[in-house]
Amino acid sequence: MSNPRIQRPRRLRRTPSLRRMVQETQLSANDLIYPMFVMTGENETVEIPSMPGCYRYTLDLLLKEAADVYNLGINAIALFPVIPYELKCDRGSESYNPNGLVQQTVRALKQALPELVVITDVALDPFTTHGHDGIVDEQGRILNDPTVEILVKMALSQAEAGADMVAPSDMMDGRIGAIRQALDENGYFDTGILAYSAKYASAYYGPFRDALESAPKFGDKQTYQMDSANAREALKEVNLDILEGADIVMVKPALAYLDIICQIKAHTQLPVAAYNVSGEYAMIRAAGQQGWIDEKKVILETLSSIKRAGADLILTYFAKEVALMLR
Repeated sequence: MSNPRIQRPRRLRRTPSLRRMVQETQLSANDLIYPMFVMTGENETVEIPSMPGCYRYTLDLLLKEAADVYNLGINAIALFPVIPYELKCDRGSESYNPNGLVQQTVRALKQALPELVVITDVALDPFTTHGHDGIVDEQGRILNDPTVEILVKMALSQAEAGADMVAPSDMMDGRIGAIRQALDENGYFDTGILAYSAKYASAYYGPFRDALESAPKFGDKQTYQMDSANAREALKEVNLDILEGADIVMVKPALAYLDIICQIKAHTQLPVAAYNVSGEYAMIRAAGQQGWIDEKKVILETLSSIKRAGADLILTYFAKEVALMLR
């Protein structure tokens, strides 16, 4: 005879309605930020070979795609530019051109879709001939403080164009404080900062660098991005960014760093974002195309795991199709 006092967790799994009632983690379109790639030209899209289903858009078509995204209930996009090589230089000066591709795109987005939250990337790698996120000296070293000076100019130009949030992804020391000070001194008190606080020197970024044609021409990024073996250092970086004025802190990548997301969520009252990066996207997409996995179920399980770990916001290339699935 069974013990009447025994715990039977399966009672709450018996029907779909019961399972929905007690579901601990619920994913919604409000959790998603859609990364988008903009390029020069007109009436053209270019599929990214290593990211099937993701495209570079010229501005006119990006506006249409952004409208579709917003109509699906996704509140924010993260904007990344594909800069023609002839506009690149070793200092990335095009990054703060008031009439540059990013600045033009932000103005057009805010005019067409004023309620859409536009988040702009603050980093030099799309704008430099060498593909690094900072100024490089003759010995090949990435110079921190001279880089921060340019990042400040870049963030100010994006705020002036109308960006709702700037997102420094470079991992230079002190850049959050310098950008916050400059924004406030110039009257951009309402421009937020989404800080790439714990950004690791990861092998998962390859397809993204293909998308922007921004892979480093020499060396790697390990002197400024974090060692993938480190966890305590992530808390140090988050603490510094909070003290310097970050509004949201982020972990990048997401899947191999769910433990970091969890630790940071327990550590701060700020919203925590996570970036479901290009390599993570490409692996799921490739396996789905081969028929090796149930792609839709894996996508939802993956994003749910990121939210379960503690992410309040998820940057993901799956955002649009997930919003459709959740309808």
